[in-house]
Amino acid sequence: MKTPFILAALLATAVATGCHNHAHDPNEHGTEEEHVHDAKLQLTAYDNQYELFTVATPFIAGEESEVLAHITFLQNFKPLEAGKVTVNLTVNNEEIRQTLDAPTEPGIYKFALTPKQAGSGKMVFDIKTAEGTTQITIPDITVYDDEHKAYHEAEEQQATSSNGVTFSKEMSWTVDFSTEESRTEPFGQVIRTMAQVQPSQGDERVITAKTSGMVVFPENGMIDGKAVHAGQTLFFIESGDMADNNLAVRYREAESNYNLTKKEYERKQALAKDKIVSEKELLQAKTDFETAEATYNNLRKNFASGRQSVTAPISGFVKQLLVRNGEYVEAGQPVAAVSQNRNLFIKAEIQPRYFSLLENITEANLRMLNDPTVYTLEELGGRLVSYGKSTETDNPLIPVVFQVNNSAKLLPGSFVELYIKTSNSQPAVTVSNLSLVEEMGNYFVFVQLTPEFFEKREVKIGKTDGIRTEILSGIQSGERIVAKGAVLVKLSQATGTLDAHSGHVH
Repeated sequence: MKTPFILAALLATAVATGCHNHAHDPNEHGTEEEHVHDAKLQLTAYDNQYELFTVATPFIAGEESEVLAHITFLQNFKPLEAGKVTVNLTVNNEEIRQTLDAPTEPGIYKFALTPKQAGSGKMVFDIKTAEGTTQITIPDITVYDDEHKAYHEAEEQQATSSNGVTFSKEMSWTVDFSTEESRTEPFGQVIRTMAQVQPSQGDERVITAKTSGMVVFPENGMIDGKAVHAGQTLFFIESGDMADNNLAVRYREAESNYNLTKKEYERKQALAKDKIVSEKELLQAKTDFETAEATYNNLRKNFASGRQSVTAPISGFVKQLLVRNGEYVEAGQPVAAVSQNRNLFIKAEIQPRYFSLLENITEANLRMLNDPTVYTLEELGGRLVSYGKSTETDNPLIPVVFQVNNSAKLLPGSFVELYIKTSNSQPAVTVSNLSLVEEMGNYFVFVQLTPEFFEKREVKIGKTDGIRTEILSGIQSGERIVAKGAVLVKLSQATGTLDAHSGHVH
C-alpha cells in the first residue's frame, strides 16, 4: 500500500519546513528587512492544457531574477517532463528572451532574466512539445528600479491564511491529485434511492424441455456461470427406458409413418396421371405425407438416439441450471437460463411524493455498493425506459426503469445506489464530491490560493448527484478547489500549519 509512504513523505515535508511553522520572529530568523528580502513573486496562469505556476525573485532593473516555472498537465496533473520552453519578458517594448530545451528537473524550468529598465509589461511562455505548441501569458509584470520597494510589494502580495496548508508541486506530482474550479450550473432535485440490476428483455433466454424424460449431463459437465455459444449442447433429456411416452418409440413410429405416407403419396401421384385415383384422394395422401414429414423432421432435428439435445439459443453464460443430473422433467418445464449480460435494466422503486418530478428526469448516476466509482447514464450508454403511472395496494411505490450497457461489469440481481436527476433552471454552485472532506459531521474544502498553498474552508452542502454536490455557502463560483487528493492535503495539514513563505528547495 502507498499510504505509509505518503504519510512518511508528508511528515518529512513538515519537518523540513518546520522552521517556517510560525510567524517570523526577528530574533529567530534575522531582521525584518532580511525576511522581506526572502519574498518571492508567485504567479499562476492556465490555458486549456497546462497549469503554469511561476516562483520568481522580484524583477529589478539591472539585476538578475531567478524564475522557476512549474508546468503541469491539466489532464492528469503530472509534470511536463520533456519539451522546449521559451520565456519572453517584455517591458516598454523591450524584450528579454531565454529558451530551455528541457526541464531543469521534471516539470520545472529554471530561467534567469535580467530586465534592463523599470516599467510594466508581461511575461509570455511558449511551450513546444511533440504534441504541439501553446502559449501562456502572465500579464501585469512590474519591473522596479527600487529594490526595497520591489521586495516589500512582493511580500504584500504573498498569499496568506490562518487556516492554510502548503502542498508542494513536487508532492502533488507524485500522488493522485487535481484541482478544478467550482462552477454555477442548473442543479435540480436529486432522488437518491436503491435500485436492482435486472436482465433486459432479449438479453436472457429461458430454455424449456421439448419432451418428458431424464436429464443427462455430458462428460465435461455444465455449471452455473459457464460460458456457452449459440447452438452448443448443454445436456440431454432421455426417455429410452421409460414405459410411457418413450421418445425412442415415438421417433421410430414417426419415421415409419413418414416412409409409409411418402410411398403412398408417390404411388397415388403416378396413378393420378392415368386418372385411376381422384384428385381428392391425391390431396389427402399429400396432406398425410406432409404431416408425417413435419413430425419426423421435428423429432429428427431435436432428438438423436432417443434423447433431446438441449442447446444454448444465444451466446453468453449459463445463468442458472434449473435441473440436476438424473432428474425427471416434463415437456414444457423450464430447464435452464442463458444470459448475455450485455444490456441490463436498472429498476428503482420510489415514493409517490416524487411522481410530479419523474416527467423531468434528465440524467441518472449509479454507484455499485462497496465501490466508490460513480457512473453516469451517458457513460453506460443508458436511457430512461419507463416509469410507473399508478401504484398497487400491496406495493405503493412507483417503478422507474433505466436500460444500460453493461460496460461497468454490473451483476444482475445485485443492488446499486441510484441518483435520479431532474431538470431545474435554478442555478447552484457545485464542486466535485472528491473535494469534500468530512470532520465530525462538518464539511470542508481546500481552496487554492496558489498551486502550492491552500486554505481549508468550511462549507454548507446541499443535495448531491453522486458526482457533484451543491454548495450552499462557503465558496464562490470560479474558485479553484482541490478535487483528487483532498484527503492528502488534510493529512499534510495535520502535520502542522505550514508557512506559505517556506519557498522552494530545487
